[in-house]
Amino acid sequence: MSLPTARGVSPVLPVVAVVALLGLPLPSGGADGGATPADLASALLVGWCALRLLRQRRRPLSRTAAVVLGLPLVGLAVAAAGALSPTAGFTGLARYAQVFVLVPAAVLLLIRDRRDARLLAWAFVGLAVWQGAVGVHQYVTGTGASYQGQPIRAVGTFGPQDVMGMAGAVSVGLVCALGLALGRGPVRQRAVAAGCAAVLLLPLALSFSRGAWIATAVTCAVQLALAGVRRALAVGAVAAAVGVLLVGGFGVGSALLQERVASITRVTGAPDQSVTDRYALWTAAAGMWRERPLTGVGLKGFPEHRDAHASLALSSGSDTEGAGAAFRRQPLLSPHNMYLLVLSEQGLIGLVALAGSWLALLVCAVRGLARSRRSGPGRTGLDCALVACGLLVWQLTDFAYADIGGPSTVLTALAFGLAAWWALVGARGPGDAGDVVPRDAGRRAERVVAG
Repeated sequence: MSLPTARGVSPVLPVVAVVALLGLPLPSGGADGGATPADLASALLVGWCALRLLRQRRRPLSRTAAVVLGLPLVGLAVAAAGALSPTAGFTGLARYAQVFVLVPAAVLLLIRDRRDARLLAWAFVGLAVWQGAVGVHQYVTGTGASYQGQPIRAVGTFGPQDVMGMAGAVSVGLVCALGLALGRGPVRQRAVAAGCAAVLLLPLALSFSRGAWIATAVTCAVQLALAGVRRALAVGAVAAAVGVLLVGGFGVGSALLQERVASITRVTGAPDQSVTDRYALWTAAAGMWRERPLTGVGLKGFPEHRDAHASLALSSGSDTEGAGAAFRRQPLLSPHNMYLLVLSEQGLIGLVALAGSWLALLVCAVRGLARSRRSGPGRTGLDCALVACGLLVWQLTDFAYADIGGPSTVLTALAFGLAAWWALVGARGPGDAGDVVPRDAGRRAERVVAG
């Protein structure tokens, strides 16, 4: 019996498998450290992609893609050399390279066309629906993480040690669903995507994650604006109505949500301890940068230098319990702001290199979206463009309130990979059977990928 041909089996299926592994429940304490099943699978994904390229004997990336994706390595190499120990430098370099270089490059190379891109986007939606369902069940049954003394916070399968995990997964799925709904695909597919986006509003609200709320609201507004004014007004009205229906009947839950929303702008006066800790950590990160503005304190150096720069208002840690985990005091080992984390540990060199890579991807993705809109209603790449632009906008906005760490970090790498595919390859190559493309577009796309 012969094996399926390469054309018959999509190479993006291993990427979908990594997404599925993110839905598995972790043992108690599994987020504390060490590799998760998704981490191990992402490493295997990179290795399998490398072997596949060696077997095909072709140049993997164009010069532009290699520069854009490889740019973060410049700052990482400098920061690793300045780390407190060789072990810290190596582990930090490996983690950053995994999330921002290796896994995104592997995802980019394994996506063949827009059908594969849509399949991966739907996998993100599926993960979000699953995590959201678990989160809603936690809220309803009182088996979630502790929030203001009540076990009601929706955290999905990630547990209280990665309290932002479910919020991130649900947000990414919502962004993908909205992008698919605003595209030019079949009506049934767009209707299902719109329904998924509406349903995911509830678990996002029950995550009580202010950063995810802000990032999702900004991203959805950008996606609607890019899709057109009429659609923006129509979908905005529907979203507002769904939000009222979902939140309005929750009683105590609605009061907690109102208090959580109000705390976003409560910087002075009577901020809660989490807000106080966040600003104290931001101040500490800024102090480290001022001490070493070009190179930072080195990879994995923030925890060691934190107390020397933090104010007395900073608490010793945050309390976590519930969702199957016992009470524990979790230390605050990062500033919960990706830009400040990079600035403090890698300095201006690292921030310019890493943020420059992200900005280049965003610019290329938006340019591709503009080309897709100009190509007319017969071309179906608009949904892929909206998904890619939405993922980048969401991630770059969320990085103002969060950083990498925990089991859900692999999802960040996969999202960057999907966005990078559209920005560097998909926007210029052929689509699928539903796209209107020239006869020689396939050969041109192969030259784009091969450089």
